[in-house]
Amino acid sequence: MWDVVVVGGGPAGLSGALMLGRARRRVLVIDAGEPRNRFTDAMHAVLGRDGTSPAQLLADGRAEVESYGGVIRHATVSTVEHITDGFSLTLDESGADPDAEGTVLARRLLVATGSSDDLPDIPGLGDLWGRGVATCPYCDAYEVKDARIGILATGPASVMQAQLLRQWSESIIYVTHTSAAPVGEEAAGFAARGIQVAVGPVECVLAEDSRLVGVQLDGGRRIELDAIFTIPTLAPADRTLRSLGAAIVENPVGAFVQVDATGRTSIDGVWAAGNVVNPAANVPISIGAGALAGGAINHDLVLDDIARVLARSAQ
Repeated sequence: MWDVVVVGGGPAGLSGALMLGRARRRVLVIDAGEPRNRFTDAMHAVLGRDGTSPAQLLADGRAEVESYGGVIRHATVSTVEHITDGFSLTLDESGADPDAEGTVLARRLLVATGSSDDLPDIPGLGDLWGRGVATCPYCDAYEVKDARIGILATGPASVMQAQLLRQWSESIIYVTHTSAAPVGEEAAGFAARGIQVAVGPVECVLAEDSRLVGVQLDGGRRIELDAIFTIPTLAPADRTLRSLGAAIVENPVGAFVQVDATGRTSIDGVWAAGNVVNPAANVPISIGAGALAGGAINHDLVLDDIARVLARSAQ
């Protein structure tokens, strides 16, 4: 039986595994190999790693985890259930790891399976996701400072996204797509800061040589752009947590598994960290959340170790 099985090998999961490995715990990381930021070539606003590719960060993280005895398997979790003193996880054969199939047992679980971004169904938009189309101003706006930035509206939060991006460029165009145009104070705020509004649905996103050049509205009007920011629908990969009966909490961007400050869920013995429970968790926040959860799990295991020794002594 593993001390901890970490489900998810992104920044949060590897950070938790590193903390646990350094605590001399037997740790297994189950990694499907599909991190949320795999579509981009570089991370930004990551202290000490600004401009590093996400793939390089994960490769370095895996090497560090393995240097402390952690084991990483390329697989997915099919089912998970409670057993005496822990959990049983059934793994799906991934095709990349001949040892990935079968069942593994764990005293504790850290779920860091992340989330995915559901983009508006517009031809060409998904093709440029992470390469001209982005969502986080703090992660990607500096690289297009002073350029022509379009905001593809998806809801009320897009208005503030446009105002945030005005910090990086004077050329901001708010494209309503299927949303209503700003009115009242929001419209006044746009006018005060020179944010333009283009009304109408987007027919397609335009690219030349795999580079974003603009959008075409319904009716044929073309708007030249150097970058597009939008707010996709975030879909947490929380099937494992929900199958165990984890408590859910509603927030402005959807329903997420509820955790405390250390990542502990409502399920005894189960922690979660990163985008699977926090829609605002970028790479640095996910790394910190994973480290905090790893320390909390080790603390919980120490208490369990004490109880087991005392129980044997009393026999």
